[in-house]
Amino acid sequence: MKKKALLIIMFFGVLSIGFSQKKDMPKDSWITKSIASSKGKFILESNDSIVWGCAPIYDEYGKVHVYYSTWAKNEHWLTHSKIGHAEANHPEGPYKKMGIILEGRKGKWDANTIHNPNITKVDDKYVLLYIGTDTLKQENWQLKAKAANTQRIGMAISNSPYGPWKRFDEPIIDVSKDSLAWDGYCVVNPSFMKHPNGEYWIYYRAWDRRNDERRKTGVAISKTLEGPYEKYSGNPIIDFPERGGQTEDPYFFFYDEKFHCLIRDMGNYDWLSGLYLESEDGLSWGEYFRGHHKGSKYFPVCDECRYERVQILWKNGKPEYLFNAIKKDLENNNGAVLKINIK
Repeated sequence: MKKKALLIIMFFGVLSIGFSQKKDMPKDSWITKSIASSKGKFILESNDSIVWGCAPIYDEYGKVHVYYSTWAKNEHWLTHSKIGHAEANHPEGPYKKMGIILEGRKGKWDANTIHNPNITKVDDKYVLLYIGTDTLKQENWQLKAKAANTQRIGMAISNSPYGPWKRFDEPIIDVSKDSLAWDGYCVVNPSFMKHPNGEYWIYYRAWDRRNDERRKTGVAISKTLEGPYEKYSGNPIIDFPERGGQTEDPYFFFYDEKFHCLIRDMGNYDWLSGLYLESEDGLSWGEYFRGHHKGSKYFPVCDECRYERVQILWKNGKPEYLFNAIKKDLENNNGAVLKINIK
């Protein structure tokens, strides 16, 4: 009898733990549900280089253009990343690589790496945001990622998806003058939006490395496309220190009369999935929901393979595909896509 009672206690104990764990996890967002049945497709695979951070857009003729980060396998993204351009007749490919369109400019703030593109068509122009580094200005007070402090956000503008691209001599978003500010160390991973009120918004992530080591997200706003962009006084707008985790690679968009954010989870629930947040004004953000599960749910990759930097391909004002970067195996990183099925 005692043995039976013990088994019952153990059963309900395990059951309660299961419920607790389930309750702890975020609920699926509408976008997670929209990709639930999708089968992932790899794109831009390469045997000799890394492919990362794929930013997609349609042109006026229905061709898909993807701008992506790439560097040789024996190089490091902080010092050698460039932006490549590829095109296809369908989001799932096959893609034709058109070559490198942006690389480091000697003597400029983006002398070395050009990384993590974000592409938008606004005011009949293609606006490509990216991050750049100048390793000559790196700080050596920390061993990890010495050149990270030189990361700034740049803008390139073109009348055509094929270029030429107009770049600027200064970053479009720079670090704060106060080196101890939350964004006084570096600014990275931009996401562009033209606000419904006509303003131009650039969301960005910073690494508060001199204070609490947390990665946080803010926004800068301008009345004109080329700036100047003024940082919102309420920054950072996304940071939940009470959870213990962080967030990375934010992607923002306005859709169905609301503001939305897809962002990588860094320890709030796990390190391999994505989170989703929603907002009425683009500044005050609510509770986390699931943005996407880890890559192995959608792709034939290892269970711990990284899957991040998600961005959306839009068609006729609706989200059509989720583009992302994925670690396919121990040696290869490439782009990947998931069909978004909106009912």
